Amino acid sequence: MAFGTETIPQVYKIFGPGNQYVTKAKQLVNQQGIAIDIPAGPSEVLVFADEEANPVFVAADLLSQAEHGADSQVMLVCAEEKTAEKISRETASQLKELPRRQIAEEAMKNSCAVVFNLKEDCIDFINEYAAEHLIINTRDCDEIAEKITNAGSVFLGAYTPEAAGDYASGANHTLPTAGFAKACSGVSLDSFMKFTTVQKISREGLKNLAPAIVAMAKAEALHGHAKAIEVRLSIHE
Repeated sequence: MAFGTETIPQVYKIFGPGNQYVTKAKQLVNQQGIAIDIPAGPSEVLVFADEEANPVFVAADLLSQAEHGADSQVMLVCAEEKTAEKISRETASQLKELPRRQIAEEAMKNSCAVVFNLKEDCIDFINEYAAEHLIINTRDCDEIAEKITNAGSVFLGAYTPEAAGDYASGANHTLPTAGFAKACSGVSLDSFMKFTTVQKISREGLKNLAPAIVAMAKAEALHGHAKAIEVRLSIHE
């Protein structure tokens, strides 16, 4: 699609998620002048869980992301060490029964549980990590969501697993990874649109703008820019 074939015309932009190979391929064709949506992959999830979160649910969410690939990353953030320990034990238990156990085990080597004493510190870490998928499984999930500034897609409550977003809940699934959520949004309708600006200036309007344009152009030693303004105003109509 990036370069075209005898029967398929070359496209202007490549969209879609993928593993490390798809992401690298998109970055390479981008260097050849083909636009891409965002760097999307390998996959990652961060789960913020409190003492009321069901460890079985949280463990399943962590492993559902870990089974994507050995280079996937799952993060658990808690405000209590006991909560993190319960979830870690349940994760280890469920991992034994997972068909893609070997892949998930490799992914878990890239993963960790982080415990902070204060909820505010948890939120700061979450915004700094800028996860592709963020699951907030806490009793005050709606309140916490208001404080999230960096995340690809946010899943709230005990019954909103990331797997639902993958397949059926309707949220977009091509999301920024590796911290790109600090600067990029997931793919949306806007990603398929582009904008062209049009301007038309009258002689009087250019006369009013001229001092600023000429001053900035000469400050940058771009005298041709300045002349393009001056020659127009030097001719009397």
